[in-house]
Amino acid sequence: MKAFKNTEFAHIREATGYSIKEVARLLGKSERTIYRWENGESVPEIDLLRELTSIYNVRSGQHPESDFNFRFIDLFAGIGGLRKAFESIGGKCVFTSEWDSACRKTYQANYECDHPVNGDIRDVDLENMPPYDVLVAGFPCQPFSIAGVSKKNSLGRPHGFHDATQGTLFFDVAQMIEYHRPKAFLLENVKNLVSHDKGNTFKVIMRTLQEELGYHVDFRVIDAKHYVPQHRERIFIVGFREDVGFDFKDMKIPDTGPRLGSILHQEDGTEAPEPPYTEIPAGRVADKYTLSDRLWEYLQNYAEKHRAKGNGFGYGLFGPEDVARTLSARYYKDGSEILIRQEGKNPRRLTPRECARLMGFDKPGQSMFEIPVSDTQAYKQFGNSVAVPVVEAVAAHMLPFIFKVMRTVKDSDQVEVLFERVEVYV
Repeated sequence: MKAFKNTEFAHIREATGYSIKEVARLLGKSERTIYRWENGESVPEIDLLRELTSIYNVRSGQHPESDFNFRFIDLFAGIGGLRKAFESIGGKCVFTSEWDSACRKTYQANYECDHPVNGDIRDVDLENMPPYDVLVAGFPCQPFSIAGVSKKNSLGRPHGFHDATQGTLFFDVAQMIEYHRPKAFLLENVKNLVSHDKGNTFKVIMRTLQEELGYHVDFRVIDAKHYVPQHRERIFIVGFREDVGFDFKDMKIPDTGPRLGSILHQEDGTEAPEPPYTEIPAGRVADKYTLSDRLWEYLQNYAEKHRAKGNGFGYGLFGPEDVARTLSARYYKDGSEILIRQEGKNPRRLTPRECARLMGFDKPGQSMFEIPVSDTQAYKQFGNSVAVPVVEAVAAHMLPFIFKVMRTVKDSDQVEVLFERVEVYV
């Protein structure tokens, strides 16, 4: 990689959107040093220049695929939504765990794994896991006990998260964090995690991560409607081993997002047909996704019954200019939460391909996400997944601070990241 001249460093810094003060704080240098680099009075340190270049490439959507910035593990991996997002910022996945065999089938069809896809996280051998820098997990929400520490002490029994979270899957995540001390983590869950069990669950989680494991933690609830055409609120919990200044409030979220028309099949012949979702030769959505008269009548009667009682239950009917409800894992049952209007006939479900687009697994200009399972399994998998563009935005916001904590924390037992090649696209 050739050295940058002064104006090139200034260009990269300005292109990232950072001020002199911000980039000095992120790189751990004085503002005077940054000014000297920009004015050509001295040469930037190569590793720091690589960091800034990588941040620039990620923000411009042109990160090279031939290098990696850090290693991460993917827990409760599902079909790889978190992995896809963290690979987009130069992460290399070195360990995967997912208990559902159908999800593992989809995962392995879409990602090149130089490691086995492990099953139940509770069967993982902590001692033999590979070195990693970042842990990501979309762990299931379960009720925790609120253990009285003084009482446990008096009885000589374990306390803290070893007791309060015992038997929950969060316990296994906390154990990994305690054992390996990763430099950073991202945990994802439903919005209701904050209020689950009258707030006790979230209190235990935050107490465990901050007080017992000693991480600097912030969280934010983000609605995916800013990135994909569906309302989908999820909580993201980010932790760093050192105080690197990460603040979720600094993450900029788009004011407006796309509409359903951007993910629906184009039935005018401009989209190549994809059986069994669309038909040859016209590319029309297959008839099997249109609701039967009996099911459509049932859904209308059900909605009317609840409307009469003053309830809001019922189907959701949408067109190309709308933003849909949340896609759920139960979508395979009747598709009622997201039905697409059709002129002259009953509404239809989304196809699995449209679900892949709705969740951000499929993007223009990229190869299509492989769906090697039945429609029923596909609906469950996409309904349980993360909205990939949301996690990509969170990961991109984390990247400068991942670099910072990796510079701050040097683990002798972990292999340091080697930058094989960093290209700048201007």
